[in-house]
Amino acid sequence: MSSERPGGPADVVPGDDEGNESQERTSHRRDRERQKKKGSLLRELPVLLLVAFVLALVVKTFFVQAFFIPSGSMEQTLHGCPGCTGDRVLVNKVPYWFGEPEPGDVVVFKGPDTWTPEVTVTEPSNWATGALLWLGRTVGVAPPSEDDFVKRVIAAAGQTVECCDEQGRVLVDGKPLDEPYIFENNPIEQRSFPKVTVPEGRLWVMGDHRSASADSREHMGDKYSGTIGVDDVIGKAALIVWPISRFGVVHAPDIQGADASSAPAAVPYVVGAAGALPLVAWRRQRRY
Repeated sequence: MSSERPGGPADVVPGDDEGNESQERTSHRRDRERQKKKGSLLRELPVLLLVAFVLALVVKTFFVQAFFIPSGSMEQTLHGCPGCTGDRVLVNKVPYWFGEPEPGDVVVFKGPDTWTPEVTVTEPSNWATGALLWLGRTVGVAPPSEDDFVKRVIAAAGQTVECCDEQGRVLVDGKPLDEPYIFENNPIEQRSFPKVTVPEGRLWVMGDHRSASADSREHMGDKYSGTIGVDDVIGKAALIVWPISRFGVVHAPDIQGADASSAPAAVPYVVGAAGALPLVAWRRQRRY
């Protein structure tokens, strides 16, 4: 009597074909989903890059920008020298939304057309290298433009500035300044310059390294009497971010001994906190 069971060979299990087909369909579906996601990412990448570029432009234009210090005119507050790796500083633009630069502030500004550049920069000849240079300047890894300068505000509109008293100190409105940051100053007999009254809307600026800074003193014979325009100030040097060993705040001492109100300085932080609260609330709502 035969031992074979009816219905075919013993090693064929009913339903195997259906199971294999189901697995293949699942595998094909996953492959299609992966391809779809990959294609979607490729399509979205240009949009993401454009959004990132616009955000970087907005931040650079209105809020904060990194700068490379190319010269030694601000030693030792800021380190830099031609051809070497200088400090990278973050320049805060927000404080000057609510007021003008004050004596003691370290500012980055566009120099008047009568000022000789402290560094020589070869500008790119095509848009691609130009875009890379713009990006490098945005994050502070490329040299600044030739007409970008960094100096300390010494006197503001309406004030008179001259040098010097018996101790070689700069005088503003006849009173000597307290300048603890001065580095490698010239001998007293080489420091003098005649009295200048700062015009409206302008500033008198000087480098902390007085013997190596081509600042307002060097341009007294131009049509601006050596001063720079308030509107040409890009922002206030706030923080050294590189090298890490020099990470810290760029101090702006009260060099004229005025009792300035702290309210204007607090305004940017109040505005920033007010703007951050809705974002924090939105993130918490999404989390829970």
